[in-house]
Amino acid sequence: MPKETSLTEYVARFIVDTISRRIPRDVMHLGKRSILDGIGLAIAGNAAASGRIVRDYLTALGCARPDGCSVIGTDLKLPARFAAFANGIAIHADDYDDTQLAVAKDRVYGLLTHPTAAALPPALALGERDNRSGLDVLTAYQIAVEVETKLAEAINPRHYDDGFHSTGTLGTFASAAASARLMALDVEQTRRALGIAASQSAGLRENIGTMTKPFHPGRSAESGIIAADFAKLGWTATPIVLEAGRGFFKAAGGGYDRQAIDGRLGNPWTFAFPGVSIKPHPSGSLTHPGMGLMLDLIHAHDIRPEQVVKVRVGTNRHMPNALIHHRPRNELQAKFSMEFCMAILLLERKAGLAQFTDEVVNRTDVQKMIEHVEFSVHPIAEAAGYEKMTTIIDIALTDGRTVSGSADFGKGSPTNPMSDE
Repeated sequence: MPKETSLTEYVARFIVDTISRRIPRDVMHLGKRSILDGIGLAIAGNAAASGRIVRDYLTALGCARPDGCSVIGTDLKLPARFAAFANGIAIHADDYDDTQLAVAKDRVYGLLTHPTAAALPPALALGERDNRSGLDVLTAYQIAVEVETKLAEAINPRHYDDGFHSTGTLGTFASAAASARLMALDVEQTRRALGIAASQSAGLRENIGTMTKPFHPGRSAESGIIAADFAKLGWTATPIVLEAGRGFFKAAGGGYDRQAIDGRLGNPWTFAFPGVSIKPHPSGSLTHPGMGLMLDLIHAHDIRPEQVVKVRVGTNRHMPNALIHHRPRNELQAKFSMEFCMAILLLERKAGLAQFTDEVVNRTDVQKMIEHVEFSVHPIAEAAGYEKMTTIIDIALTDGRTVSGSADFGKGSPTNPMSDE
C-alpha cells in the first residue's frame, strides 16, 4: 500500500475487497483443515466443565431461541454474539487448537495467536444466521485469520512479554474482520468496526492454567460481532486505531513493525507461509516439540519409567515464561507444565484428553515422575531464535546411559504435518 495510506484503511480495504476466487487453492484447503479441527474441539470443549458453566450462564439470560445460532455439540441456539462467545471458549477450552507460526526471529512463538478460536465462531454464527454460502463463510474465516496473524507478527514483542494474551487481544480484530465481511460493511464502516474492536481488546497471561484463558477468545469472538453491529448502526470510532499515537499498537505494544503488515495481507497468506500448526496434544503449543521428541526417544530406546533417573529439558528463555506450572495440581495447570507433559509420556506413552484430568495429574506415580523432570533455559535453544520452539532433552538412565535429542517443532507443524485423515 502507499505509505501515505492509513494502516487501518489498508486493513479495512483488505477485509472488504478480497475476492474469494483469488485466495489460493492450497490456502483454502489448509483453512478447511483448521475449520474441521476447530469444530471438533468445540464439541469437546462444550462438553468440558467450562462449557457447562457457559451454557448455564447463557441460559439464565433468557436469550435462547429456536431460530438462533448453534452452540456446537449441543441443542442450545442463541443470538450470534452469544453463540460465538460459547464456541470461542469451547475451541480453546482444552488448549488443543491450532497455532500460528512466526516469521521474524524476535517474534516469540508463544506471542502469536491460536487463530481459529476467535476467527471461526463469528464466521459460523453469522453464516448460519444470515444463510450465507459455505464459500462466504470460508472466505470470511480466511480474511479473519490473515488479519489476526499479521497484526500479531507486527506488534512489538513487549505486548506478550508484559503479560497480554495475544489470542485474546488480537482475536478481537479477527472476529471484527469476519463479522464486517459477512455483514457487508463498507470500508469506512469497517474502519470504525476495527476502532470499536480495539477498545474491547483484552486478555492477560496471568490467567494461563485457568478457565479464564479460553474466556479470552470467547469474548474476542463476541466482541468482534458487537463491533461490526455497532459500526453498521452508525456508531463512531477513530478510523486510525492501529497506527495512531494513542492507538492499539502503541498502547498495547509500545509500537510495531510496519513492514510486517504493510502490503503483507495475503502476500503471502499466513496459511501458506509460515503456516499454522495443528496440535496432536491438548496442551500449550510450546510443549509440543518436546513431547514429540520424548515419544520418539521412548520408542527408539524402549525407555521404561523405572529406568529414568533424571530428565533435563532445555528451551529458550521465553518458553518457561508461558509454561509456568512446574508442580501442577489440576488439568488446566498441567497443560502449561513441561514437567507434567514429559512425565505422563514416560508413564503412559500417550497424552490425550484422557491424560489431562485432575485425577491423572494428582496420581502418586505422576507426581513422583514430575520430580524427575528439570526444566530450564538451554544456551543452544536460546541461540536458535525465538520464532522456533527448540527443545533439547537429555534422559539419564539407571544403566548409566544418557539418551538425548532436540527438536524445533512438533507433529502437526508445516515441517511435520498431519495427514488430512
